[in-house]
Amino acid sequence: MNLDRISRSSWWLEQALAVEPGAARPPLSGQRSADVCVVGGGYTGLWTALSIKESDPSTAVTLLEARECGFGASGRNSGFVLSYWPKIDALTAMLGAERGVRLARASSDAILEIGAFCEQHRIAADFVQSGWYWTATSRAQLGAWSAMLATCAELGESSFREVDRDQLRQLTGSDIYLGGVHDASAAAIQPATLARGLRRVALERGVEICESSPVREIDREAGVVRTAAGSVRAPAIVLATNAWAARLPELRRAIVPIAADGVLTEPIGERLDAAGWRGQDLFTNSRLTIRSCRRTADGRVLFGHGGGAVAFAGRFGRRFGFDRRATARVARDLPRYVPPALDARITHAWAGPVDRSIDGLPIVGRLPGRARVLYGVGFSGNGIAPALLVGRALAALAQGREDEWVGLGLVREPAGLFPPEPVRHIGGKLVRAAVLRKEDREEAGGRAGPIVRALARRAPTTWYKPAED
Repeated sequence: MNLDRISRSSWWLEQALAVEPGAARPPLSGQRSADVCVVGGGYTGLWTALSIKESDPSTAVTLLEARECGFGASGRNSGFVLSYWPKIDALTAMLGAERGVRLARASSDAILEIGAFCEQHRIAADFVQSGWYWTATSRAQLGAWSAMLATCAELGESSFREVDRDQLRQLTGSDIYLGGVHDASAAAIQPATLARGLRRVALERGVEICESSPVREIDREAGVVRTAAGSVRAPAIVLATNAWAARLPELRRAIVPIAADGVLTEPIGERLDAAGWRGQDLFTNSRLTIRSCRRTADGRVLFGHGGGAVAFAGRFGRRFGFDRRATARVARDLPRYVPPALDARITHAWAGPVDRSIDGLPIVGRLPGRARVLYGVGFSGNGIAPALLVGRALAALAQGREDEWVGLGLVREPAGLFPPEPVRHIGGKLVRAAVLRKEDREEAGGRAGPIVRALARRAPTTWYKPAED
């Protein structure tokens, strides 16, 4: 495989800019005022702006984006629209039974609402409620979903059903899947087209969007956001910058940016059809360093690895856009998970930072200062549907409202803090290496040594509580 011939940009964004182009918005220039200034033109920032306008169309909203809207995580994720039901036990433990269930149900409703929004505004984002297979690819992963299924059964939630190895083999043509559950409520989407569609609707509703406007300074006392060529004065400022928020001292230990890497094949629809994979089903396994794959609307396969490079002090190097070694590993792994992709040409490969919180849930809050400076971070790899909920909570806080979105449980203090630098970076790399070694050994039918297992247990929790060794 010649990596020099592979496009290193997000194919999603390339396609979205053709479907939902929209003329580039001019950068911010001069001094101006707004009721709310939103920093970040991804899902969270755009949903926040739209929610503010929905509540009060007269509110003046200015949104600043460092590149073009959808350039960041919103334009380079895998397009898995998932709920919070897999984390129902963690939610009820953190929020109590009533609020935990309410948040899980709100996340399921958000999936349907995104589909309805795309239909209403004719956003060609290929939204389809295809379902998600949460699987095991080693014996150690089997039963990762058992506690969740039991809790859902008690609550009368029935979107999950168990599937066995034969059913998964018939779907994928692969022997790597040993069992799993299927969530019928999950959806697939073209993620960048959704972001660009949100941008279009925001402009139609009167949101002022300034692209190519990276923020240089935020004066929390005066309530002023400054860029190279202008400034916005606003009583409420919303930071919707995803993993880039880790550069702020107050949030540096609340989240850790970790790279996710993916490759995209040429269209191989006929091969996938022959193997039994005919829909846009979504697949992940139960590794902490998660493996995910999906079929696109035009018959390509997107395959990704989570748990990549760890950022130091919120600073991202080139590896967070494209990592040659990580890409080679992902490409080598692809045929094990998707046998029809053997020898398929890889056309695109890209990476992006994931803003990982300790408990895997978003954190909505306010920074110290006289001005109202709000933030929403910590999506931890599941951000499409949750961003709608976070955006509504941020909108309510920006407008001084106490409503159902503020009360969902996302407005909270971090569940814990990562160690300070350089301990976090060094420790993160050691723990990541141990987790990779442990999970690779398990998928090969072996078992890692006691030191590796002890280090791996230091990793933050994910969808589920891993089985004890």
